[in-house]
Amino acid sequence: MADIMTETPAAPIRMAARNGAFHGQTSGLAPGFVQANIAILPAADADAFAAFCQQNRQACPVLAISAPGDPSLPTLGHDIDIRHDLPRYCCYRDGQMTETLQDVGALWRDDLVTFAIGCSFTFEHALLAAGLPLRHVAQKRNVAMYRSNIDTHPVGRFGGKLVVSMRPFRPEQADRAEAISARFVEMHGAPVHRGDPAAIGIHDLAAPDYGDAVDVEAGEVPLFWACGVTSQAALQHAQLPFFLAHAPGCMLVTDLPHSAFDHAA
Repeated sequence: MADIMTETPAAPIRMAARNGAFHGQTSGLAPGFVQANIAILPAADADAFAAFCQQNRQACPVLAISAPGDPSLPTLGHDIDIRHDLPRYCCYRDGQMTETLQDVGALWRDDLVTFAIGCSFTFEHALLAAGLPLRHVAQKRNVAMYRSNIDTHPVGRFGGKLVVSMRPFRPEQADRAEAISARFVEMHGAPVHRGDPAAIGIHDLAAPDYGDAVDVEAGEVPLFWACGVTSQAALQHAQLPFFLAHAPGCMLVTDLPHSAFDHAA
């Protein structure tokens, strides 16, 4: 993995969120740098959740785990404070989202452990660089995500179904999209399904469970990737009394370059 740089385009974004000046989605910001899904949960459940992520690492590739009570993530970026550096957070109690927040300092506890989980923005960066269009980017929307009928590998109270993200391509583009994303094995890798959505339990592409619907044109092939939102779904499945997560599209922008995860030959 590449060394952390002390000043990158990510640092001002984190500082703007910390100062309350930025509360929007992070898609397209700090191009070239990794963004991460965030889950924050009590230390009593952290080992089991780490084991769940390991058993389901295509969907939940762990980039970093904090020490209990420590809001920093030094392997991901200079001066990160996870209590303040996301644009928006979601608070969950007993498996249900109860509120969205712009800062979680008031909810911080000494037993909280932060998990940073890889994000598809990394392979999307490579797809765009290769000239492959992404419909949700063109339409300025969040990617469409769905609960599939594919079971995750359960660990303790953590389990449930795999969440997948969908991107449509023309048939001649789909093979290239598969090959390019497969180079990023720590960032979800190749698609888990191609073609018929109903085969994985998705009956209406226009009604995603998370994110925004995008147009799928006649003749296009939908590709489905394992999605980091699976981690939040597993935490909800466990009905933890309390956990925190990033709000949809409001990721942690890190100082790690996408190139550190590209396993191109």
